Order: sequence, then structure tokens, then C-alpha cells
Amino acid sequence: MTNQHLLLVHAHPDDETIGQGATMAKYVAEGRGVTLVTCTAGEMGEVLVPELEHLAADRDDALGEHRRGELADAMAILGVTDHRFLGGFGRYRDSGMKWHPDGHAIAADETDERAFANADLTEAADHLVAIIREVRPQVLVTYDQFGGYGHPDHIQAHRVAMYAAQLAAVPSYRRDLGEAHDIAKIYWGAMSETQLRDGLRKLRAAGDTTTFEGMDPEGPMPMGSPDADIACRVDAGALADKKMDAMRAHATQITVDGPFFALSNNLGTAIWGVEHYRIAKGELGPVDADGWETDLFAGL
Repeated sequence: MTNQHLLLVHAHPDDETIGQGATMAKYVAEGRGVTLVTCTAGEMGEVLVPELEHLAADRDDALGEHRRGELADAMAILGVTDHRFLGGFGRYRDSGMKWHPDGHAIAADETDERAFANADLTEAADHLVAIIREVRPQVLVTYDQFGGYGHPDHIQAHRVAMYAAQLAAVPSYRRDLGEAHDIAKIYWGAMSETQLRDGLRKLRAAGDTTTFEGMDPEGPMPMGSPDADIACRVDAGALADKKMDAMRAHATQITVDGPFFALSNNLGTAIWGVEHYRIAKGELGPVDADGWETDLFAGL
């Protein structure tokens, strides 16, 4: 399977592990190539470790370099050896965000001129075109058009990834960036609405009313994808512990305390070991009894 290669495009360190950590570990273990491109260093993230609060953007502004180390540690756990920053480390800065009253993210009131959300789309895409033509993946994974929950960097990562995939396939476009390559299948990471509702029900039953505060398991679920929209379910339950260890490596961003992680830890295989995808380009391969692919490379 060494001729099969997966490319993932994410906005900040930790997004990749939360979304596709199990899939990445599974494909590495199977001998498939995995390349991660991270668009920013996550400089504007909230610091959850009290003794590291001085790293925050409004203090020492040193969080990006620290998260660079966290990402390296997480990728070492998952076995991913090819991870890069779009345009090189520090080229694009985390844009930050704020919460809309409806519960999704929106742009911050002010952004740095280097913020990824402000990047020229073609310039940013060209950095990725070069990687696509070098790595020559059959499968690309990124966010949907809403970035999952509205974060401006997630939305920009979606735009850059989708545009770069188009440009990379055009033989006459920027020949200096390498030989044209057409990615056969593109997927958007997804959260199964059914799984999300089930998880919320368990949290509420366990007495946790603060995690995903305001979200009703029986109400609207904007972050969840209806199961009818999901095309692929990758079951890497045997590697769920690796994913969780990689999440722990992102210590400034993910806390292992509290009822959410405790509950999800007890249900690790079901919660963290199964990851879902919507197909955005390409043909479905063989499917299981639920009508879902079980492999992003299905049919290739």
C-alpha cells in the first residue's frame, strides 16, 4: 500500500488529532503515506495549563512555538513523519475567533495583518499546490465549507485546500511548482449526528451540563452531519488509545480533566476510534451494510 498517500489540511495544531487522529494512525500502521499540512501555529489559542498562561498572545505571545512542539509530539505518537506548516512555520498566523450567540464561531473583532483568514487565496493555495504535486496523494481530507463550526481559519483552510486541489490538476498552471496531479478523492471531516447526540445524552445523564453548554441532545445539531450525508466511516478502534495519547500531547489546548474526557475515555473505542467523512470529490468505492465506505481509498 506504499503507493497510496493521504494528505490532510488543518488550521491549527490539535485539529488534526481531534478530527482524524485514529485514521492517521491506522494508515501509518498499514504502510500508507500520510502528510499533514497545518496552516497556522495556533498562536491565538486559549492556554489551559495555568503555569503556561504566560505564553498567550496577550502576554509573551510565544504559544505558537510551544504548540509546534506539541504537534511534533502528537505526530510522533501517531507515527506521522511528514508534517509541515503551510508556507513554512510562521508564514500565517492564527486569526483568532469569538463566539456568536447562536453557538458557532465567527471572526474576532480585530485580526493581525498576518492572520490566515486575511491571506491571499491564490498565494496560500500555491504553497499547497507545490506540496500536492510533490506528495501526489490519491486522497485529500479537509473541513467542510463552514469549517465544522465557523472558525475563520477552518473556513480558510477549506477554501485553500479545495482551490489548491483544482489548481494542482491543471497542467499549464505554475509549471514551476511541479508536474500536474489530480487528487482522485476529496473528503470533508464530519461528526455523525447520531453519534454526537448519543454522546451528549450520556454526558447529560452523567450530570455534566457544562460541556457543550446549551446544546440539547434532542435539539438542533449544527456541528453534526446527518448520517445520510456521511460517505465513509473509518473504524480504528484498536488505535483509539494512540489518538487519546496524541490528544494529551496537545496539553495547552485539551484538558484530560472533567466529565467529558472521563466519559469519553471510558468509551474510548466508540468515541475516539471511529471517524466519519463526507465525500466532496470522486466516486464511492465498495460500501458496508450501512451504505458507508470503510476506507478512504475504497475503489482506488
